[in-house]
Amino acid sequence: MPFNGSTKPSRNPQAPAVGFPTTRMRRNRRTDWSRRLVSENRLGVDDLIWPVFVHAGDEPRIPVPSMPGVVRHSVDALVESVGEAAALGIPMVAVFPLVDPALKDPQGSNAIDPGNVVCQAVRAIKAAGIDIGVMCDAALDPFTSHGHDGLMRGEEILNDETVEVLVQQSLIQAEAGCDVISPSDMMDGRIGAIRTGLDAAGHGHVQIMAYAAKYSSGFYGPFRDAVGSASTLGKGSKDTYQMSPANTDEAIREVALDLAEGADMVMVKPGMPYLDIVRRVKDTFAVPTFAYQVSGEYAMLRAADERGWLDGNRVIMESLLGFKRAGADGVLTYFAVEVAQRLKAG
Repeated sequence: MPFNGSTKPSRNPQAPAVGFPTTRMRRNRRTDWSRRLVSENRLGVDDLIWPVFVHAGDEPRIPVPSMPGVVRHSVDALVESVGEAAALGIPMVAVFPLVDPALKDPQGSNAIDPGNVVCQAVRAIKAAGIDIGVMCDAALDPFTSHGHDGLMRGEEILNDETVEVLVQQSLIQAEAGCDVISPSDMMDGRIGAIRTGLDAAGHGHVQIMAYAAKYSSGFYGPFRDAVGSASTLGKGSKDTYQMSPANTDEAIREVALDLAEGADMVMVKPGMPYLDIVRRVKDTFAVPTFAYQVSGEYAMLRAADERGWLDGNRVIMESLLGFKRAGADGVLTYFAVEVAQRLKAG
């Protein structure tokens, strides 16, 4: 029944009453062209970063069981796939390794080996002349026999000793051709140390995207399967260095510190459960802010789509638009290629 400014119903419900509001929100929603014209946020291919997994074996593509549609690439297959991503206009890929268990040790020594699979992959991508940014993770968990992001003494994660190794890891990645170093370890002071190390070694052009607000989350499980750290970590906890899901003010302090130490961009991880953090970071600092739609988020949406519980095409796009609406300048998402294809197709 039309509302006429009073609690009494109109005598003629078929005709607008005197004083009927002139503002009708549905007018702008009536047609497709109008909805597009007044759209407040848009998702584009330039907003996408594609996380990819690489292994040192000959098998071109090994499926990740807990992430249907995601594979671990051989180096050659990765170059091919990255070329396809670049052709779609995706600006950057983020490279994560599956390390041979025989190469893992408590110190994560393979992380600072210039011949490790990450460096192999970066050199191969650059040698192929592919016009795309390459981001490398600075953390030890794929390389350590205990599955933690840092060096250990007993049950203690050693902060400063770990930072020294992260600087070495960042330097070999930069020397291999990495464009963006992305420290995901959450050790105190690592951004400043890595920035100083890169600059001193002549890599002042290499950017840093800090995992500035990385939470100790249950949404990382499938990723740990993909990089082989789930079995090594076991039931171990990362609560002493990753953030508590209960905290928001702490995230602002972490971001402020990383920016002061030289981060060029910051990231919130995970994504969807932490959209409030994305918005608060963007509003507070007005710097390039990214979010990671992590493996658990991917697995949930993919599984629901496969079972017919959700319309996958719709909810994937809706979830990514949610990141943009929250203030993210871009999103790391395993859906990047299929979303880019959909955007290109119109």
